[in-house]
Amino acid sequence: MIDEFLARPLTARVATEGPTIRPTWYLWEDGAFWILSGPWSRLPGLVRSRPRVAVAVDVCELDTGVVVQVLAGGDAAVRPFDVSRGRRKLVRYLGSDEDRWDPRFREYLHGDVGAVWVYLRPSRLVMKDLSYST
Repeated sequence: MIDEFLARPLTARVATEGPTIRPTWYLWEDGAFWILSGPWSRLPGLVRSRPRVAVAVDVCELDTGVVVQVLAGGDAAVRPFDVSRGRRKLVRYLGSDEDRWDPRFREYLHGDVGAVWVYLRPSRLVMKDLSYST
């Protein structure tokens, strides 16, 4: 059930020490979060200096009563960017037609912008279903 929930194009909130919390798109593959980042963000530097992070992905649908959250935590790492994974991540949020994407997203894939992955294979992963009847 966690894999199906995290396969949806939802927004995760990533917290680093400080605390610093940021909303972000992510890719959930093989039991790990992949977050596209780079020199435009402080996230890679924060992870390099203090790798402990927490991630929350949730939905709260007031019209249906569906309230589900996944909470994850562990030590993250910065990994080299690869275009195939980047395309999978962006397609899930923006659709498969790259021509319709904002140019900066195409630049992440095909330009030399210093993109990296922030990678987290959680040591703690919990799913909570707090749904209610409407």
